[in-house]
Amino acid sequence: MEVRARAPGKIILAGEHAVVHGSTAVAASIDLYTYVSLRFPTPSDNDDTLKLHLKDMDLEFSWPVIMIKEVLPQADGMDISSPSSCSLESLKAIAALVESLNIPEANIALASGVSAFLWLYTSIHGYKPAKAIVTSELPLGSGLGSSAAFCVALSAALLALSDSANLEFSHQSWQVFGDNELELVNKMGFRSEKIIHGKPSGIDNTVSTYGNMIKFRSGELTRIKTNVPLKMLITNTKVGRNTKALVAGVSERTMRHSNAMTSVFNAVDSISNELAAIIESPVDDDLAITEKEEKLGELMEMNQGLLQCMGVSHASIESVIKTTLKYKLSTKLMGAGGGGCVLTLLPTLLSGMVVDKVIAELDLCGFQCFLAGIGGNGMEISFSGFS
Repeated sequence: MEVRARAPGKIILAGEHAVVHGSTAVAASIDLYTYVSLRFPTPSDNDDTLKLHLKDMDLEFSWPVIMIKEVLPQADGMDISSPSSCSLESLKAIAALVESLNIPEANIALASGVSAFLWLYTSIHGYKPAKAIVTSELPLGSGLGSSAAFCVALSAALLALSDSANLEFSHQSWQVFGDNELELVNKMGFRSEKIIHGKPSGIDNTVSTYGNMIKFRSGELTRIKTNVPLKMLITNTKVGRNTKALVAGVSERTMRHSNAMTSVFNAVDSISNELAAIIESPVDDDLAITEKEEKLGELMEMNQGLLQCMGVSHASIESVIKTTLKYKLSTKLMGAGGGGCVLTLLPTLLSGMVVDKVIAELDLCGFQCFLAGIGGNGMEISFSGFS
């Protein structure tokens, strides 16, 4: 039997950076996914190794289960109903297993992802041999929540083949966990995100687990349901950025211009709350959808102007805005800024020909474009191998 899990990426619709200073922000799932397939070998396979195949990177890692048992003697499955964080002792032991792979120091993100895999797997399945295959539609390190999608999809696949899941194994189409299992997946996803990021907010894994949209402020997350079918063009500028430096830069500007920046953050808070209210309100007809999209576009433009006030835009972001503005489309940076990904709202009545022209122009600039539906399903699983 094989289980396949998928978990979506996420975007920040409004409120990035300002959320650090007490404002509201809104995040949403996108229909771009990370997939994890998990399979246990049969006795006839005579295979006593744990394998991780990162298909998009053409990398495969493996560990004899006897080696894992020697290095991690305490990892014989945790109490899944109450998952704890990875202990310092376990982290050191896992680091030894990862070091044996000779991953280049420059690729610390890959090493931390493999560490999260080893911790999650041994926490749930102990020393069973298995093979996990990972593929993704999400570009890495671009602010679209690729690491959280990986952690959530992996958690879901591992829990699906444990005794904790109540599922219909013969059901081969995508299905959703019950509320209790979803809560477990979210907890496990968050614990493994901590291995990768140290102090994650919990936003990315929550959006990836439950889907739809989330409003968050001062550590409090509120799930909201969209009544507006939104479509976005996501443009990856391919410009790397230093998130910590960008966040610090906003804080420094706030210290220098306290009153002005407080007004900026208050304005962002209003934008986020108005955007959430529009998204949640019922839609009666196509005219109502068009009106809502116009309002959302204006709010995105205002949010972008305020992000420029914070000093987190970039020449590459402004280049995307200049291109989309020619077609009267609303665009804003997303996440940390300084490069990364940019969002453009695609109205329902916009012709496909216009979308193709915009994408062609952005491609010529060397950018990478994705079309994505916003606010869809969260994590889902399917099974195969039953006769």
